[in-house]
Amino acid sequence: MKYISRSDLSVILNELIGESRLIAPKKVGGVILYQPITDTSHITWDFTRPVLSIKESFFPATERLFTIDINGQEVTLNDTLPEIPQIILGVRPCDARGMKILDALFIDTPPRDSYFAQHRANTTIIGLSCQELGETCFCTSMDGSPTDPQGMDVMLTEIEDGYSVQIITEKGKKFFGDHLSLAYEEATPPSGTLDRPSAIPAPNDINWPRKFHEAYWDQLAERCLSCRICAYICPTCRCFTVRDEPIASNDGMQQFERIRCWDACTSEAYRQIAGGHNPRQAKKQRLRNRIYCKFDFYPKQYGPIACTGCGRCVEMCPVNIDITEVLRDLAEVTP
Repeated sequence: MKYISRSDLSVILNELIGESRLIAPKKVGGVILYQPITDTSHITWDFTRPVLSIKESFFPATERLFTIDINGQEVTLNDTLPEIPQIILGVRPCDARGMKILDALFIDTPPRDSYFAQHRANTTIIGLSCQELGETCFCTSMDGSPTDPQGMDVMLTEIEDGYSVQIITEKGKKFFGDHLSLAYEEATPPSGTLDRPSAIPAPNDINWPRKFHEAYWDQLAERCLSCRICAYICPTCRCFTVRDEPIASNDGMQQFERIRCWDACTSEAYRQIAGGHNPRQAKKQRLRNRIYCKFDFYPKQYGPIACTGCGRCVEMCPVNIDITEVLRDLAEVTP
């Protein structure tokens, strides 16, 4: 294991800013967010977990898919695949795991999503292992770990005045490049794994088909506001809607853009179809679908459980719906 000081890491990052888009933790309005950085002096180095995950760097809240040019009877489609390389610094293991979970759908399952795949190919992930768990973190209950290097290109672990460095992929080697001459020393990262005793049942131990019609969902839905914040801050929620918007019109030429925007299965009109029919009219149906999607539907279709245990939804829900309590309650409800 190698060592690099924070100042030497800043030198590397400042040199790469002109070539790549650097995204790193930054304090904005009193909260920590992953934000584009133009100078490493703007980086917040000491943090537990940013309010939002890195999902938006790969699956933006609003993304142009292509433009449509209409000139008389001629229609031209112009792809707008992302081309700018980006580096994301300070990625926590739960967020890197979130990207691996989305890979199972967007990349590993045909048809491949070319936009998500291109963002992934263009990005170098510089991970940072956790020194402490947040109050709502439960990654170890979802088979995660605060020191898990999976999904990273480089894994950093904070030690005195710098970081131990674990280079994992070819992207990680390229990131350091010729900078290996910078004050490196042999270093050993702290041993052991952070853990928190938990009574959260394993999702695979819950008999999901037999819990589907429980009265519990009516009780839980009485609290839900359908505000969708849980989906928007989740590292693995990926529902979206697509629409066409006009850009310009002149000299007989019309131009439109097709954009993809985040949506949420808890939205009242999410499943509404032409003619007005909505197969999930009741709030309990939508809330139940969100929970089942994470722990039953997604694993059956794509493999991994669609929850990283980051705890953001627990922290941000305005009516204190706690997904860990939901799992405990479902385990106790008589089938």
